[in-house]
Amino acid sequence: MERTLVLVKPDGVRRQLVGEILSRFERRGFRIVGLKLVQPTREIAERHYAVHQGKAFYESLVSFITSGPVVAIALEGPQAIRLVRQMMGALKPEEAAPGTIRGDFTNDIQTNLVHGSDAPETAAAELAIWFGADELLA
Repeated sequence: MERTLVLVKPDGVRRQLVGEILSRFERRGFRIVGLKLVQPTREIAERHYAVHQGKAFYESLVSFITSGPVVAIALEGPQAIRLVRQMMGALKPEEAAPGTIRGDFTNDIQTNLVHGSDAPETAAAELAIWFGADELLA
């Protein structure tokens, strides 16, 4: 079993796609072990995107993720990290296949609806940023 973090970013919340996105993960068989609506602070955003600090797009990432509420989701299941990222689709809209979340609902690389952890170490670190240990089901 693996755990991973999914964020429905401010554009997904504004567009009222949270239910659609959650239902796709549930239908795939993932267990929701943490779920909350959060208004990210700059501090949380900087911790989350620390790996990109110093890159040209860093400030726009931080600015976007703090521009509105985010739904933080902790999912659990076999191969959760890899399968969730497949379900999300490619980051670039022109590469996101139909049937994926991004392929079905976005056309802009900046406002790409969702974030998903890319590796077990990243998932553990990101889950700790967005959830306290007492906020996740055992």
